[in-house]
Amino acid sequence: MPIPFNNTYANLPDGFFKRVTPTPVAAPKLIAYNHELAAELGIDDDFIKEESALDIFAGNQIPEGAEPLAMVYSGHQFGGFSPVLGDGRAILLGEVVDINGIRRDIQLKGAGATPFSRRGDGRSALGPVLREYIVSEAMAALGIPTTRALAAVASGEQVVREAMEPGGVFTRVAKSHLRIGTTQYFAAHEEHGNLEKLISYSLQRHYPEKADSANPALALLESVIEAQAALIAKWMGVGFIHGVMNTDNMSLSGETIDYGPCAFLDEYDPAKKFSYIDRGGRYAFANQPSIAHWNLTRLAEAILPFISKEQEKAIELAESALEKFPKIFEALYIGTFCRKAGLTDGDSDNWALLEEFLELMNSQKVDFTLCFRHLSTELAQPESPQFLSLFSEQVAIENWLIKWRERLTQQGIKTEESLKIMKESNPIFIPRNHRLEEVIRAGKNGDFAPFHRLNKVLSNPFTEQPDASEFELPPTPAEVVPATFCGT
Repeated sequence: MPIPFNNTYANLPDGFFKRVTPTPVAAPKLIAYNHELAAELGIDDDFIKEESALDIFAGNQIPEGAEPLAMVYSGHQFGGFSPVLGDGRAILLGEVVDINGIRRDIQLKGAGATPFSRRGDGRSALGPVLREYIVSEAMAALGIPTTRALAAVASGEQVVREAMEPGGVFTRVAKSHLRIGTTQYFAAHEEHGNLEKLISYSLQRHYPEKADSANPALALLESVIEAQAALIAKWMGVGFIHGVMNTDNMSLSGETIDYGPCAFLDEYDPAKKFSYIDRGGRYAFANQPSIAHWNLTRLAEAILPFISKEQEKAIELAESALEKFPKIFEALYIGTFCRKAGLTDGDSDNWALLEEFLELMNSQKVDFTLCFRHLSTELAQPESPQFLSLFSEQVAIENWLIKWRERLTQQGIKTEESLKIMKESNPIFIPRNHRLEEVIRAGKNGDFAPFHRLNKVLSNPFTEQPDASEFELPPTPAEVVPATFCGT
């Protein structure tokens, strides 16, 4: 088989999915293929040279061993519960076991309608395909758990959104596409047998060390709590705003999934949001930890009967697990920001110092990424104007720098050690919104050179790239992108 499928989800009862066949597109054209990821998945590098490869990634041909299906799930969307969602524009081809022994899904997005498409066409516009490819690979390079991009294809067809737009098909790879919303679906429809199977399957697939736990449902809840706490702390550390943290967009594996109206901070603002449909700021940057906690509570509710047959006992155990989330997250979050400032000890004095720093950044609207990166320059070369020039009012930040240097001295951290920590924790390059918009505009006109250039730069986000220095910069006032859209 060109793709070494080894499927398990398709062996679950029919209530978990609907079998479906991708709808062919008119004139597919390969935009990008991730050779490195393909090698991880055990796909021969010469496969992409075969005519069948393009047809497979366009949805025009079903590869040997694939069992195409659309997964079912529910979800709280902006707080309101939708009992039936499911894959409306995504089709799971199957699974492979990669060279590291990790089972991973291969899924097509935009390959046609499914039984869950409702009034949608099951297609994807080209813009969201380019955005998800770039951002998911950038997140991987930043060291953040994420779904990955295997291929991007232009469909050669137009799709109807606000206007006619060129279409595309995206091939996504994930540890799985199991979501909090998957558990909610079986709970809402009182399919207790399938919910029990889902709990067992999820544990075996993602947390096998806990598969034989005396209380599998509680073990799953505790595992997802830990995974999501670690994930959100990493998001915050790079200024990432997911934009649509519905329960159907939170994976049980702890990977970032669904890059719709996502964006990265330019100037630091805890209340910042980009998603056009998030009118009230529910999913704003600073709200992400509390929303994750809220979503995890929905997971606990869904699997509560399996935590204990005695409801009071089940509630007690679930609440005890959920109460740990803020503490786990806070420790990881503080540790993340201490490393960004070159501090190795996440004690309360360090955090007070960092809170003061963040407040100065917020009040003066300083660029989040450049500020932390140039802080390392300030440590190595105090005479350099790079860092201080970011601040319009410099007295307060100069006073802060004195306290910061004193703190480094008190902790006995060598300058070289701090610099190493900071450079490993603070990227130079992130997928800034205005750069993504440039890529999308060019792509709609058939020019994919900006796409490939940006993707290459973002593959080494922590490394100085003198020939790509323009990609470090925040947008000019004329380049600011105030809102992002999910693309459906």
